[in-house]
Amino acid sequence: MTRVAQKITLSPSRDIPFNKLVLSQSNVRRIKGGISIEQLAESIAERTLLQSLNVRAVVDAEGKETGMFEVPAGGRRYRALELLVKQKRMTKTQAVPCVVRDQGSALDDSLAENDQRVGLHPLDQFRAFQALRKGGMSEEEIAARHFVAVAVVKQRLRLAAVSPALLDVYAADGMTLEQLMAFTVTADHGRQQEVWDKVSRSGCDEPYQIRRQLTEQTVRASDRRAQFVGLASYEAAGGMVLRDLFEADDGGWLQDVALLDRLVAEKLQAEAERVGAEGWKWISAAVDFPFGHTHGLRELDGEPAPLAADELASIEALKTELAKIEADYGQADELPDDVDQRLGEIEAALQSFDERPVIYDSAEMARSGAFVSIDSEGRLRVARGFVRPEDEVVASSDQTDAGAGADGDDRLGIPDAKARTGSPAIEIGNTDAEAADEDGEDLERPLPDRLITELSAYRTLALRDALGREPSIAFQAVLHSFVLATFYPFGSALNCLEISLRTPSFPAQPPGLQDSIPAKAIAARHAAWKAKLPASDEDLWAALTVMDGTAQAELFAHCAAQAVNAISEPANRVQQGRLSAHGVRGRLEQADRLSRAVGLDMISAGWKPTVDNYLGRVTKHRILQAVREAKGEAAAQLVDHLKKPDMAREAERLLEGSRWLPEPLRGAETEVTAESERGDAESLPAFLSEDEEAVEGADEVEEIVAAE
Repeated sequence: MTRVAQKITLSPSRDIPFNKLVLSQSNVRRIKGGISIEQLAESIAERTLLQSLNVRAVVDAEGKETGMFEVPAGGRRYRALELLVKQKRMTKTQAVPCVVRDQGSALDDSLAENDQRVGLHPLDQFRAFQALRKGGMSEEEIAARHFVAVAVVKQRLRLAAVSPALLDVYAADGMTLEQLMAFTVTADHGRQQEVWDKVSRSGCDEPYQIRRQLTEQTVRASDRRAQFVGLASYEAAGGMVLRDLFEADDGGWLQDVALLDRLVAEKLQAEAERVGAEGWKWISAAVDFPFGHTHGLRELDGEPAPLAADELASIEALKTELAKIEADYGQADELPDDVDQRLGEIEAALQSFDERPVIYDSAEMARSGAFVSIDSEGRLRVARGFVRPEDEVVASSDQTDAGAGADGDDRLGIPDAKARTGSPAIEIGNTDAEAADEDGEDLERPLPDRLITELSAYRTLALRDALGREPSIAFQAVLHSFVLATFYPFGSALNCLEISLRTPSFPAQPPGLQDSIPAKAIAARHAAWKAKLPASDEDLWAALTVMDGTAQAELFAHCAAQAVNAISEPANRVQQGRLSAHGVRGRLEQADRLSRAVGLDMISAGWKPTVDNYLGRVTKHRILQAVREAKGEAAAQLVDHLKKPDMAREAERLLEGSRWLPEPLRGAETEVTAESERGDAESLPAFLSEDEEAVEGADEVEEIVAAE
């Protein structure tokens, strides 16, 4: 038998005067929540009652209706109507739409009405606010009609403006409300969708990660550039600012970075021109300069601008007032607000007098400059009075001559070649092609570049060994290097100790260098230390800590010695320019000082003149000169008639045990003065000269010797 579905009968509705209604004790809502009674009353007054009350007839003991009705469901609406009656905005006999129930339980009805009520989805509210806004309501009107703050309305409208595709994801519970809120920092739907596709795949989808990716191509309003230009100027120029209505954003993000940089550059340019008008030779402007950008520059010493008479009087008056306040309130536990404020004003005023402009000598300013930048707070920062090395005026006897400024260098404040290079470390002599010996060789032709490099390589290795055996001097040498770099930037390049502990390689090496006395001594010392040190560098600190002072000093000397560089290199193998040659010269001068300090003895280090390492690679004139210096004129006359190969071999025999050294190995205390000079001008030896012809001439000597 087919079962017939029971038809549903709905409860009847009727209008009942308000004064016939009373609250029921069966209403399950006891705790207030959500919209207040006052707000609900205002909504009813604005829109009338949008939802009927659920009522039941009140009966007497005999079960007869009394004409009164209790309200088990809709108690808050009843309270709101009651408030409107009390405010006389509604009469007490006003008819109220009611649904009259006579079946079931009043308590069950009240519970069901609240249980089955579904709150509005946030997205529905966002879209509803958006529809009202499009319908002509202002944000303020929407806020007033729905009893929320204007900021809340702005937030809801911003959420409704997110990409429709992302709103659909949110509606399907594919993202949280916090994630959706993060997307509101930009109105670019394409960018929103791009970021969501990326973060949803990667799992890096926290709200802060979404915000970071959406703003990665922007600049925060707290950035020094934005502070320097000002948001008002940026927006007036057409720049857009992204705002986050849900999180503190420090003023938002500037979207047009190119526009911001242009505004910063224009303002910096204007400030630089203003500072330059003070009389400086150059101005360097940038948003920021790297740490140490003034290293190598000399800073001028200026004098604070003198105080005027009225300024002095103001200072005295402020100090007097400050002394009186301190006397009056010196024993007080807490200062009155007005007194405390006045103290701050006095301190600020006195400080402003201390921050007076600095006056520089006009002549110094004409070859000095200033750095214009922006500090971390977006304020203009000007550092004045820095002299670049090329603008230094160097006192020179040549500059005082009548023709000193003929080339114009003195007008630019650039020292001439002689002033910048100074005296050469090794004086070889001239390269006059007309002065040749019987074999067609130049009498005073410079030593070949490669030979000088090889000789200085041997000396470098020997110096490393000697320094490695002198811990106290090694400490002093390192300290000397540190002080140079910290306090004397112009002298930092004039040091042979490459304190980075990078062991310089030798561009050319003499035969048998690996088997020399210093090489073997260094290798043995290195192996001994390696055996004592831990295998892992993680244990090194602990191992060094337990060493006594002597062991630490000896290890320090061994390590520091590896950085010695006393190699002489030709100009075509170093950076071209007079300053580069000057730097090489300074390095060799420091090597001489270090050699004297450690008592370097090249003979004890194992070097002696042989055909292979010297005599067979120089001219006959130099062979005779070596014999003459070591054994005298008579010995030189014994070999002066020989051909060069025989002369070299005989000279090696004569020089055995003589302790004779060629110029590159002697050091400053035994340096030999050249027999001739280039006129009245100082010059560099060929291996440090900028003259390409001189360098080529030296290379030719090497080729001739090799051929012989």
